Amino acid sequence: MNRPLRIEYAGALYHVSSRGNERKPIYWEEVDFCLFLDVLAEVYDRFNWVIHSCCLTTNHHL
Repeated sequence: MNRPLRIEYAGALYHVSSRGNERKPIYWEEVDFCLFLDVLAEVYDRFNWVIHSCCLTTNHHL
């Protein structure tokens, strides 16, 4: 089942996370981390985001 659309409003804070399928790594090599950061920078500029913090790990699981 899909998640309902989030309500967006000025000044809101959002927590964004990514998780690998079957707990597999999201990033395999250092170049993967760099590519993600490059894409994040483009989105940051395009949408005038404010990023309070950022943490990249190989996978996001407990």
